[in-house]
Amino acid sequence: MLVEKNVPLQALNTFRIVAKAHSLVRIKEVEDIARLLQDPQWGPGPKLVLGGGSNMVLTGDVKPLVLKMEIQGMRLVEETDKHVILEAGAGENWHDFVAWTLNQGYPGLENMAMIPGTAGASPVQNIGAYGVELQDRFDSLDAVDLQTGRLFSLNAAQCAFGYRDSVFKHSSQGASESAAAPLGLKDRAVIVRVRFALPKVWKPVLGYADIEKKMAEHACTQPHPQQLFDWICAIRKAKLPDPNVIGNVGSFFKNPTVTPEQCADIIARDPKLVHYRLDDGSIKLAAGWMIDSCGWKGKSVGQAGVYEKQALVLVNRGAGSDGNGATGGEVMTLAKAIQTSVYERFGILLEPEPVVV
Repeated sequence: MLVEKNVPLQALNTFRIVAKAHSLVRIKEVEDIARLLQDPQWGPGPKLVLGGGSNMVLTGDVKPLVLKMEIQGMRLVEETDKHVILEAGAGENWHDFVAWTLNQGYPGLENMAMIPGTAGASPVQNIGAYGVELQDRFDSLDAVDLQTGRLFSLNAAQCAFGYRDSVFKHSSQGASESAAAPLGLKDRAVIVRVRFALPKVWKPVLGYADIEKKMAEHACTQPHPQQLFDWICAIRKAKLPDPNVIGNVGSFFKNPTVTPEQCADIIARDPKLVHYRLDDGSIKLAAGWMIDSCGWKGKSVGQAGVYEKQALVLVNRGAGSDGNGATGGEVMTLAKAIQTSVYERFGILLEPEPVVV
């Protein structure tokens, strides 16, 4: 087991923020975690799990030991009457995994194409896009307890999925010690493998304006899986910056949900409010529209800015390689200024999606 020292993290976070890890170890197999936890120097201390770095804002050098998850592997586990069960190692690139499932003839994840990050991080955030969330296709996962080294599995109910939320985003204060019924696994466990249940009878998930435009453009009302995948990729490329070109973490704020009464109150003041009714009767508001309405699109704080094509995305306007890119402090200063503007106008406090380190 090799523990690297003073490792630059700029290339390991999609915001391209310049920072270093005091110590970093690359986890290529599950057994690496057991060996690490048994090490008297590295086992007991605090740790930070790093996947693709696509949901993280670094505000300085990282002192905890960084576990860079690089466990590979994609395979068909089994078939049931209604589903195929596929598994991905935690270090697999999410988009590559989605493309692989289609190449193998297993559709169901195409709406989540081009979401940055790794397969292992996907349940943490309960990632989703264009009408499909990870919880809709989730089967189970394997994780390792960072205190005991024990490998355990969780099903969907045990993951406690919510909108961009899961048991892995909440601390273990007051949690049961039983991994079968965890109340909070933040900083307590690391995901090593994830399994997905994809339906054998596939139906396209449509209904979003961008997808409907593609349907009209191609005169196609029932796209096949690869076609829908290609459309989603084209839509995201047109709207969102490539993190390899412009540093970003995708959508920076969650779309807030409110009651119908709250929505009606806002509409009375802002009739053009973009909103969507959810199945449970609540209303989802378009955070990007609210940010844009407050005049933030294209604005900057230092080298941190709001993307010109999508106000929900914050970007690193500096190249970063020379140390002149956005700092984590600039990103968070910009984020807090946006939160203040939106709250003062709409009475809604936007919640950031990325983890601040």
